[in-house]
Parts: sequence; C-alpha cells; structure tokens
Amino acid sequence: MFVDEMTLNIYAGKGGDGIVSWKHEKGKDHAGPGGGDGGRGGDIYLKAVDDINHLSLYRFIKDLKAENGQDGFKNCMHGKNGKDLTITFPRGSVLLNLETEKSIEILDDEPVLFLKGGNGGYGNAHFKGPANRRPKEKTLGKFGQGGQFFIELKLLVSAGLIGLPNAGKSSLLNILTGAKAKVGNFQFTTLSPNLGDFKKFILADIPGLIEGASEGKGLGHKFLRHISRTKIILHCISTEDISALKSYNIVRQEMKEHDPEFLNKPEIIILTKTDLVSEEVLKEKKADLKSLNKEVLSVSVSETVSVRSFSANLLKILKNLSQNKI
Repeated sequence: MFVDEMTLNIYAGKGGDGIVSWKHEKGKDHAGPGGGDGGRGGDIYLKAVDDINHLSLYRFIKDLKAENGQDGFKNCMHGKNGKDLTITFPRGSVLLNLETEKSIEILDDEPVLFLKGGNGGYGNAHFKGPANRRPKEKTLGKFGQGGQFFIELKLLVSAGLIGLPNAGKSSLLNILTGAKAKVGNFQFTTLSPNLGDFKKFILADIPGLIEGASEGKGLGHKFLRHISRTKIILHCISTEDISALKSYNIVRQEMKEHDPEFLNKPEIIILTKTDLVSEEVLKEKKADLKSLNKEVLSVSVSETVSVRSFSANLLKILKNLSQNKI
C-alpha cells in the first residue's frame, strides 16, 4: 500500500534524573554526597532514502522516541546517555510541527539533527560546597524536544504525467517504463502516484484531477502536491476529448489556483490515443494546441512505430532538460 502522508508523534529522549545518595567508605560514616548526574536523552536525526514506499513502514506506528538517559548512580556515577534515533523518510518528505507550524524538508543522505534530547539532572554531589557539605538537593532530567508532526511526501521526479482522468497517463507510463500502473476507463483509476524508470529518468503518473481540485475536490490536493516537485510537466490530453483546449485549460486553471508558480514549469503537451481518431482530426487538435506556443507530441500506445518515435523525442527533451538546455 502506497502511503504519502501520515501523522507521527516524534520525541527526543528525556534526560535521566540526578539522585540523592551518600558515599559509604570503610571507616567513614559520613563520607559525603555521592549522588550521580543523570545521562542525557538521545537525539533524533533525520535521513533521506530513495524508496518512495518507505512511509508505509510507519503506517501502524504512532510514536517514535529516542532512548531516555539513565538516572544517576551512587558513588558519583553518571547515568548512561540515551541512544540517538535516526529516522529515515523518503527523499522529498516534509515534516510539519502541528503546534509551531514550522516545517523541515528531508533531502540529505547524511543524518541531520532534528530534535535534541533533554539534559540529565544533577545528583546531590553536584551541589557540594564549603557552605553545603551535606546537600540533599537533586534535579530532574529535562524532557527532550518533540511534538506531533504531519508528514507528507512530495515526489522528486524527472517528469510528471498529468491530465484529466482517462487521459492515458497510466498506459503511457506502462509502455515507456514497464511499470504496472492500474488502467481503467473510469475516473481515479490511479489513486496514488506510480513511478517508472525511462532510460534512467524517473517518470511519475500523477493522479488525475477534476475541476475544483484546488479546493480539494476529487484527488485534487494529492495531485497538486506531487506536481510541485517535478522538473517538467508532460500534459496528457486524450484525442477522445471534444475540445483539447478546454481539457488543457481545466488542468492549467487548477494548477494556477493552487500555486501560480506551477505555470512556470517546462511543459510538453502529449496527445494520447491517436489511433482512435483520423489523421485529419489529429491535425486539427494539434493545430489548436500549438496555438499555445507549446511543444506538442502525439502517441498511441497500441502502435509500436508511434511509441518508438515518441520515446526518442521524449528522451531528447529530458536529456536537454538535465543539461539545462530547456
């Protein structure tokens, strides 16, 4: 099961408590205070991994905590520090503290300090002085940092296949990458992003959307969240649509409503299911879309020659993008 959002309670370890204790030495009834300090609580570190399904490991977990520090011991012995905890999340995950509303994005391969453990408390030996030879004071360990965090995954992919439901995105992903995205002639066959490797470029079939997606209708928020991280948009439009321009504008408007910056991403328009219309109709639809001053490609996943031609053109585009030529 693909998981791209969840809520977790994450806490660094609590510091151990200091203790009140007295030294016991041979021949001395009152050898002085011997209460040790508590150990420090473990820290929380975050680390990125490239497995986009990694969040599913936490779907039955509510709490993640670093180890608490040990309490102090007699004879002025300090408690052991708690073990640090490194939590791995898919690259591109964003953690939002639901109380402070501060967020952090996880991109680094190396562990990054996220939450600090609490300091240990002082034992009574800490308070010994000329004016206080028999201190009975101690302090408790401090709580570590933490809270409730909402985690959402924003995919990091080379190209995102977008479009209205039934635009042929899943079929195209399957034929290009050998992925096994579900295909069906009804809305929202794709309920979460599917990924595939196309000549070392990662393609994502992002869930289709409907009018009102920017207001949360359909799968709108899920769709729009993932599109924010794609380097180039592959905007799929089915030749079955009566008006290719209308279909195009519906998707673009929802993108604009969610975040106007989306409209600045490089975009290629792809007319899909070309085998279902005549050459004359296909030319008309291409002409309409080229009025947008966008590059327009076409493909039929049912025709080998069409797929080969499209693949060659797409690969050239992606290579140019990676070399900053787009």
